[in-house]
Parts: sequence; structure tokens; C-alpha cells
Amino acid sequence: MLKTVPRVLVAGTHSGCGKTTVTCALLAALKARQLSVGAFKCGPDYIDPMFHREAIGITSHNLDPFFCEENLLRQLLTAGAGGDISIIEGVMGYYDGIGLTHRASTFEVASITETPVILVVNAKGMGNSVCALLKGFTEYFANSRIKGVIFNGISGPMYKALSESIASFDLIPLGYLPHRPELAIESRHLGLITAAEIPDIRAKLDKLAALAAETLDIDGILRLAATAPDVRSNEESAGLSRQSSPSRQSSPSSPSSLNSPKPDAQARPRIAVASDEAFCFIYAENIELLQAMGCDIAYFSPLRDKALPAGSSGLYLCGGYPELHSQALSANTELLSHLRRQIQSGLPTIAECGGFMYLHEQLDGQPMAAVIAGSAFKTGSLQRFGYITLTAAADNLLLAAGESVRAHEFHYWDSDNPGAGFQAAKAGSAKAWPCVHATETFYAGFPHLYFYANPGIAKRFVEAAGHYAAGR
Repeated sequence: MLKTVPRVLVAGTHSGCGKTTVTCALLAALKARQLSVGAFKCGPDYIDPMFHREAIGITSHNLDPFFCEENLLRQLLTAGAGGDISIIEGVMGYYDGIGLTHRASTFEVASITETPVILVVNAKGMGNSVCALLKGFTEYFANSRIKGVIFNGISGPMYKALSESIASFDLIPLGYLPHRPELAIESRHLGLITAAEIPDIRAKLDKLAALAAETLDIDGILRLAATAPDVRSNEESAGLSRQSSPSRQSSPSSPSSLNSPKPDAQARPRIAVASDEAFCFIYAENIELLQAMGCDIAYFSPLRDKALPAGSSGLYLCGGYPELHSQALSANTELLSHLRRQIQSGLPTIAECGGFMYLHEQLDGQPMAAVIAGSAFKTGSLQRFGYITLTAAADNLLLAAGESVRAHEFHYWDSDNPGAGFQAAKAGSAKAWPCVHATETFYAGFPHLYFYANPGIAKRFVEAAGHYAAGR
């Protein structure tokens, strides 16, 4: 079927060129016009969608071609699209993917979704060389899909000059953002600091919206978005059953089909999800998929709450920055003891990265939940980074032995007890390593999971939580 989705993709020449600032400024300006706006982020990113949510006040979704086959990617786009326009923010440089390929790149997302692209160019300190750069990006592939350009870090007169210099190019100049140090967003080792950590984030976004209204061609961007072809997708269900394949990876399913089968209504599972300053790295799609499968979601704060929400029959400890809050987390001894008892009694649990570190005996020298023997410690350098495929060594909470799911890792911390329930194989590389503690009721390790990469893992988690609720 076809669905009309006005949209553009905001791409960058490289990481750090300003595409997130441009995207947030554009989203805030569109919201100020009271338009219906959808937001998306290419790749496995948690932090940029937080800024999208702050800018437009709605959920932002991820579009990742490593995790999802093409039809599912298009379905996720149509499911989260805004009525007037959708803005997709790219990741890294436009053509940067796995290794030195364009696999899982922003370009691949643009190609799959047939979305017109606006390239963000940080032109500070450049002159006529901008033309060479644009020529290279637009001609690197025959159909680059690059239709417009926004210049970052320059003045109005320089924008006028650059617009004239590219007049012969098949590109639409769509404005510029001048350098404004007071609107800069700081970064740390995992990227930008989170939106919740910026006390004046609303004021900054309001100023960015006003600036964008002056210096970006909002009407031109809306016109370009309207040229996007209708999105093609097959709405037929691919089902949730495991289907045989060389990797024994379950087939993906359509968003509209993932509300069946559901657990018995009398044993409706309630999933406790960690959510506060320390635990904030979670895909909106993961939560939506759990809800579509019949779960109730109950958020709690490991920093402040003394127990899990009443009636919890499953636990999801997502990633984040627990290392920044280790003393406060350690001081909440009531919750730590409660968690340990619940998990050891068989509460179905998924703990990713920061959540995994939280379950150790110690984190950065501070006592933690002591579900996992050993310590999580700072290394000072990036450890395992990038896309991976996880293969189960034995039957466990999420997968049967030999089945696999695509995932990703990105962490500077490590563990002296990483587990061996899965084998991780790095995409585009021969590197492989054991990881994850896994039992019939437990998944805990550094890899982050995107449930649509293999909806069977969500199904098994929901079923385990349903059985726990029924037998409580």
C-alpha cells in the first residue's frame, strides 16, 4: 500500500557538523507554527531523540536498516509520521556505515524510504571549497537524493555569497544557522549530554526556534518535504513465530500485527521500566511493542523509589549513565535489596549496559544490587563499539539455543564478569567474544537490544512475565 508522508532527511558531512542543532532548531520552528510534526533518528541513538522530544513534545523513533528489513523500516516511518511533515535526522557522515561501506548509513535510510535529503555543511572557515565539497557529496552516487543544503556556522552575507556560488548546482539553498556559543549543547563520551541535564533546555530551544524562523527557509523545506513520494509498504503480517533461516533469526513483523498473541487477560503482565536521570537509554519502539503485546508499563526511578511498582511481573533495566549517579544509587539500599530478592526469585528481567552494571556487586567501588558477582569499572577508553549479532549458547529468557538477534554496544566501562550466555560477532569484522548472563528468566549484559530486530525476544519476555503474573 501507499501512504502520503511529507518528509525530509537532515544529513551531515561528518559527525559534529551541527546536524542535531539544525534538526532541533527546525523541529522547534515547525512546532511554533503549530504543525503536526514527526521526528526520527537514523541508527542506534538514544540521546538525539531525547532532544527531539524536548523540541516537539512527541515521541521520536529510530530508523535503523541494520536492525530492520526494508519493508519494516518503511512501516515504522509511516507509523510515527507527522501529519504535516516528518524530519529524519541522519547519523555520522551521510555515506558512513559499517566499516568503510555505506551499509546501515544515512544514505541507505534515505534510499529505502525515498526521502529527499538536506545536507548540513559547517562552512565556517571555508570559501569556494564548499562547492567542491557539495559536488563530491551530490555526485558520489548517481542518485544521492541530496536536494538541498543548509550552511552552519556562517553569517548572512556569507550565506548570500555561497548561495550565489552554487547557483549552477541542482541544489536548493535552504538557509543557514549563525554561530551562537550560548546555544551550544555540550557533549560527553557517549555523545551529547542528555536534554534532562540542561537546566535551560526550553529557553535554548525557544531561542533556536526564533533563530531558525529568521535564517532557515522553513517554507522551502515544507515544499521540499511535499515532493517526497508516497511510502510503499506491505502491511501483511510476517508473524511472530520463529522461522528457520541460516542464522535461525526470527523474521520481523509489521508494527500493526504485533498485538497478537497476548497473554491471558487475567495474568496481564506489568513491566517495571527504569526511567530517571541514571537510566534513560531506551527505544520508544521497544516500549510500544511491549504494550502492543498486551503489557502494562510502570516506570520507576532506581534513584528515588524504594521498591518496584506494585504487581510488577517483569523488569526492564535500560542503559544510561549510572556511573554518574553511583553514590545515590548505592545509597538507595531498600531498592537494591528489593531488586535482588525479586530477580533471584525468578522475576523475568532484561538489563542492558548501564542496567547490567547496576546489577553488579560494585559499580566504580560503590555497592550495588549484587545480583551479578564482580565489579563494573571505568576503563578510560572505548571498549566494544558498533553493531553486533548475538547468538544464544543455550535456551534462555529471550532466545533458544542457536537463535540470534542483532544488537549494538557502545561503552567505556567494562566488567570483570561479562557473562558467556551469548556469542557476539561484530558486523563487518571477524571479531567475536562471549557476553551476557542468561538464564530462563534473566538477560543481563552490555549489548543494547532493539526488539524489532527480532520480535521473538519481546514475545518470549512477555510470555515469561505473563506466566510470572499468573503464578504469583
